[in-house]
Order: sequence, then C-alpha cells, then structure tokens
Amino acid sequence: MKKDKLHIHWYPGHIAKAEKKLKEQLSLVDAVIEVIDARLPLSSSYDNIAGLLNNKPRLVLLNKSDLTDINELQKFIKIIENNSGYPVIASNTKNSKDIAIIINKAVTLSEPKIQEIMKKGLLRRPARVMVVGMPNVGKSSIINKLTKSSKTKIGAKAGVTRQQQWVRINPKLDLLDTPGIIPMKQEDQTRAKKLAFVNAVSENAYSNEIIAKELLVLLEKKYSDAVKNFYKVENITIEDIAKSRNWIISGGNPDIERTSAYILKDFREGKIGKFILDEVE
Repeated sequence: MKKDKLHIHWYPGHIAKAEKKLKEQLSLVDAVIEVIDARLPLSSSYDNIAGLLNNKPRLVLLNKSDLTDINELQKFIKIIENNSGYPVIASNTKNSKDIAIIINKAVTLSEPKIQEIMKKGLLRRPARVMVVGMPNVGKSSIINKLTKSSKTKIGAKAGVTRQQQWVRINPKLDLLDTPGIIPMKQEDQTRAKKLAFVNAVSENAYSNEIIAKELLVLLEKKYSDAVKNFYKVENITIEDIAKSRNWIISGGNPDIERTSAYILKDFREGKIGKFILDEVE
C-alpha cells in the first residue's frame, strides 16, 4: 500500500478458505456464539451472517464492552436483537459474572436441535456450540473465559478431524475450541478502516500514520473533548500530539511514526476514552 493513500486489502483466496473451513465446522454444532467488537457493533459483524451460518441459532456477544460507553451500547444491543431475532449480551473478558448467562443462553439455543435428535430415538447429549468472529474481536479470550474452570478435553467425534478438539464446559455444553473465522470482503473501505482502528486487520495491510490520522478525524467528530483533554492539545493532529508529548526527532521535527503508533495503542487500550465508532442508522 502506498504511504500517501489509504486502501486496505486482503486476499480473496484467504476469504474462500476461511469460509470453507467455517461451513465444515458448522455441520458439527447446534448453535453459534458470534463475537463482535463492542466498539464496532455493526462494522465487526459479517454482512450476511445468517446466510454464512446457514441460519444456525446464535448468541451475539458484544465483547470488549468495558472499552465503550455502555449507555450508547444499549442502543446497538436493541438494534442487533431486532435485526437478528437472537439474544445479545454485552461482555468483556475482565468480568466473569456473565459466564453462567452465556452458557445458559447457548444451551437454550441448542435445545431445538437436541429435541430433533431425541425424536429419532437417540439419547440426549450436551449442546454443541462453536465460537465465530472476525480477527481480534476476542474469540480466544471468550473461549478461555468459558473454559477457565473446565479443561477436560473430549475425544474426537465422528466427522471431526484430529485438530478439532471439544471442551466440556459442563454436563450440558460442549464447545468446539477451534474458533471459526468470519472473513469479510473489502469493498467497503470505511468499514475496513474501522477494523484497522481496532486491530482486526493485519498491520501489513496499512500504515500506522495514515490509519492514525483517519482515527483522529473520526474521534474529533464524535469525541473531540476527550481527545483534547487526554493529549493536552487544542488541535487534534499527529503533529500537535507529538509536540505535546515532546516526541521530537532531529531537526526539531515531530516524530510522526512513534506518535502514530502510540495513538493507535492508546485508543485500542481505552486510554483516551470509552468510545463506539459506529453510528446508529
């Protein structure tokens, strides 16, 4: 990518491979837990999620909710629930109080499939659920959160490759611990840009300087006072922030590279403030 032009790109071959793997795994489970980055409650979900998941029942987890304005997030929870028809829970990996709620919701969503099996004369078995989501939305963290008190591995089931292992969460729930990856095509550069802000896109696909500038433009529109207060600046630019931090290189010029990296780091760690970058349509 050229330094002076923003274009985030990833490869169709990887997308096709990820979709194929996801569809293979879907045949093994009764329901899905979709993990979304709460800072991008709309942009970090796949457009045609119902089609991609073959209309499997799903629980939507808005992860990293501790990095957002929870009152603003409630608006998006209602929108997603209305659009999907499935339950939505605001979650984060620092709080384990919602583990029982997540597990119970997943089991409930799996019950229709289990009833179908029992009508065929088979014995009741635990619900089988897998976790899906875009890169870096916190799939692995959610899996670790649910399994922290349950490390029992279950042997390979019919049709499951040796690499795909199941974890017994409790007697009612088995979790497929190979997280699915929901890919997304990159025609929408606005969405791709937002995914880069939260580090859901490989750093090889963009330059820190350009993404940091784009992030500041968006933050200035929505959260100008918070940014100015955090960096102690009047003008929200990389140059002014560098000068405020006294990050200067030879010739008295602001250290743009260092400052850009820190702006992205500060945002991703929630140091600047608790923000949501999507808008209610």
